[in-house]
Amino acid sequence: MLNTLKRWATIAAEVRRLPRVEIDLQCAETAGNDPFYERIVRDFYREARQRHRKFPLVRQYEYGFCVCTLPRNFDDYFRLIEGAARRNYKKSLRLGYSFARLDYNAHVEEIAAIIGSTDARQGRPMPAKLLSRASAGISDPPSRSNRHDYPYYGIFREGRLYAYASCLIAGELCAIQTIFGHADYQDDGIVPMLIIGLAECAIRDYPHVKYYAYGSYYGASVTMQRFKRKFGFMPHIARWTLGA
Repeated sequence: MLNTLKRWATIAAEVRRLPRVEIDLQCAETAGNDPFYERIVRDFYREARQRHRKFPLVRQYEYGFCVCTLPRNFDDYFRLIEGAARRNYKKSLRLGYSFARLDYNAHVEEIAAIIGSTDARQGRPMPAKLLSRASAGISDPPSRSNRHDYPYYGIFREGRLYAYASCLIAGELCAIQTIFGHADYQDDGIVPMLIIGLAECAIRDYPHVKYYAYGSYYGASVTMQRFKRKFGFMPHIARWTLGA
């Protein structure tokens, strides 16, 4: 009991010192785009502001939201991440992997194989419904604006997909939504290559994006917290503007 109280006191002290960030989702700019994009921006805004499932006194993406403020040059981003992340990326390049935008529906079988390559991730069993959803494909309409989008990207070698991710582009935000690598090839650095490739695309293709994000810090395992920090995702106190 005493150790638990000390741990909570330590977290509370950390939280008080967190840097603050205000992120504008620029929802009004979805006018003229497919209605899908207004809907997903509003859905994310509601999710960000709902009560945290583990810490009900705070909102889901308020305290400890993991944010990397993107420089306007990819080389500057590459320098700010940890050396281990850069080495993982370079290892993947040496092994012949490459990063590219992904046509999800053209790779549903490979995506299902990636998700099903292990029974558990981060110490939790993989839900069966995730595999069934992956196999069903998607019907997302193409975006008509670089201010809001929901792109998928993958790591390929010789035409085969080994890792994939989706991200929400919403005004100033690029947030990783899903990310999976094939369990048999994790040591090749495929997931680090994917995270770094996403940052490069955000800088190059979405000039309104200022903040690159990867979920919550508190509530994640110690291993996952360490992994996020490696790529510049640091906990912040986030304030959200819908921009409707």
